[in-house]
Amino acid sequence: MSQKSDFHLGLLYMIHLLIGVDGSIDERERAHLTQVKNKENIPDEVFVHFENQIKNKREKEVYQLGLGHINQCSDQDKLRAFVHLYKLTEVDGQVHVKEVRLLLYSTKMAGVEFEDVVAHAKTA
Repeated sequence: MSQKSDFHLGLLYMIHLLIGVDGSIDERERAHLTQVKNKENIPDEVFVHFENQIKNKREKEVYQLGLGHINQCSDQDKLRAFVHLYKLTEVDGQVHVKEVRLLLYSTKMAGVEFEDVVAHAKTA
């Protein structure tokens, strides 16, 4: 799989988790997913693959897939992915503790400094 596909799939899996981690899926979060798909030029076939993969997977499996793909990315792409995720936590107007916990743990597992994510999110 290419680094670009790893980035796209990792980002999609992690967005999926982050959207559902607080127990409710807000329409603004769904809209943000579409915005990210368009901004990152995620091909429809990659998106369909992602949707098919998450149908029968538990949260833990989706997390492992997402982080596995992200860890195949360059440091710059990892940071870019986590900036998208950080911004997603703010989309519905509430930052839930479970979202923060998922984001903090994931950045640590990917070797990305959370402070770098915050700094880049504020300038993007």
